[in-house]
Amino acid sequence: MTDNDTQPLDVAIIGGGPAGLTAGIYASRAGLKTLIIEGSTVTSQITMTDLIENFPGVPEGTSGFDLVESFRKQALSFGARTATADVSAVRKKSLGGFEGWELVCGGKTFDALAVVVATGSAWRRLGAEGEERFIGRGVSFCATCDGPLYRNREVVVVGGGNSAIQEALFLTHFASKVTVIHRRDRLRADDVLQKRAFANPKIEFAWSSVVKEIRGGDLVEGVTIAPAGGEGKERVLPAEGVFIFVGLTPNTAMVTDVVARDAQGYITADADMKTSAAGIFAAGDCIHKTLHQVVTACGDGATAAYSAQLYVEALKGESY
Repeated sequence: MTDNDTQPLDVAIIGGGPAGLTAGIYASRAGLKTLIIEGSTVTSQITMTDLIENFPGVPEGTSGFDLVESFRKQALSFGARTATADVSAVRKKSLGGFEGWELVCGGKTFDALAVVVATGSAWRRLGAEGEERFIGRGVSFCATCDGPLYRNREVVVVGGGNSAIQEALFLTHFASKVTVIHRRDRLRADDVLQKRAFANPKIEFAWSSVVKEIRGGDLVEGVTIAPAGGEGKERVLPAEGVFIFVGLTPNTAMVTDVVARDAQGYITADADMKTSAAGIFAAGDCIHKTLHQVVTACGDGATAAYSAQLYVEALKGESY
C-alpha cells in the first residue's frame, strides 16, 4: 500500500532513469495511478554522463543529469508520484479481487496491479587484484564525477566501447596523460569517438592488454598489465587514477525468482516489453537487447507503459 492509501497503484515503476521516467510520463498521462520508485543507493548511469550528443533534438552540451531532470519534471507534470527506496523483492498478492504485486522496500511496501521494472545496470568489475580495495581511493567508474581530482596527473581508462572512449576524452580536460587499456587490438566505440581519441595528443593506447593488478599504498600508484593472450611480459604503468568501463551488470536481483532472465541476469522481454510474469513489464538497460542507449530506453519505457495500461484496463474490465 502507499502511505494512507487503501487503493493499490495501477502501475508501480521501479527505476528513475530514462526508461522508468518515460514509462512514468506515458502511464500518468494515460490517467493511471502511477508511482515511480527511484533507488536510494542506485544511480542512473546517464546522470554521470558529461555530454549527450546522440539523443534526437537535445541541444549540444546537454548533460545526462539535465536530460533526466527534464524527464522527471515532465512525469510529475502529468501526475506521477515519486518515492525514494530500494526495492528488495516483488511478490504476488491478491488486491481486492485482482491478482497484483507487492513491492517490498525495507519496512515499507507498495501494492500495484502492474509493475514496470526499469532498474538499469551497474558497472561491471574487472576482478583484478586491488580493484575493490582502491575503490574511492583511485579506482572510479565515473570520470564526470572524479575527473577533476586528477588534474595534471596520469590516469588509465580500461575498456574500448563508447563509454570508455567518451570518458577518456573527458579526462583529457584534467589529466596530463590518459592511457586506454583494451583487451583487443581495435576499439568498439563509434567511429566519431575513435577519431577524436586518436587525434588527441594526451591519449595513448595499451592494445591487447588486461589489468592484472592495481597497485599502491593508501592511494593508487599504478597498474600491472599483461598481454590478453597470456603470453608475454607484464609491465607496470604509472597512474594515480583507474577508470573502469568494461560493460554492465543488470540490477535485477529483486525479480530473480519472478521473471525469466538470461545467463547474464538480463530480464527477457518481448517486443511489447512483457516478461514471463503476467502484469510485469521491463524496460531499459535491465533487459536483454542489442543496443543499450538513452534513446532505446525511452522507447522501451513508452512501450512498457502502454502495455501496462492495456493490461490494467483489461484487468478492470475497462478495455476500449
